[in-house]
Amino acid sequence: MKMSEIKELSTLELQKKLRELGDELLQLQIRKQTGQVEKPHLIKSIRRDRARILTTLAQANS
Repeated sequence: MKMSEIKELSTLELQKKLRELGDELLQLQIRKQTGQVEKPHLIKSIRRDRARILTTLAQANS
């Protein structure tokens, strides 16, 4: 997800997306521990997307 896409979303949409990505990240990490993850690079990508969203939310609140 690009930063330009994130900036277009409202605060509620960002919070929803953050929760969804958190759930997805948790599932990927669990599957990685059991050796069932097909695309381990997605973990890094999701972590970065969550960080971008958190940064945007922090800027909006300040």
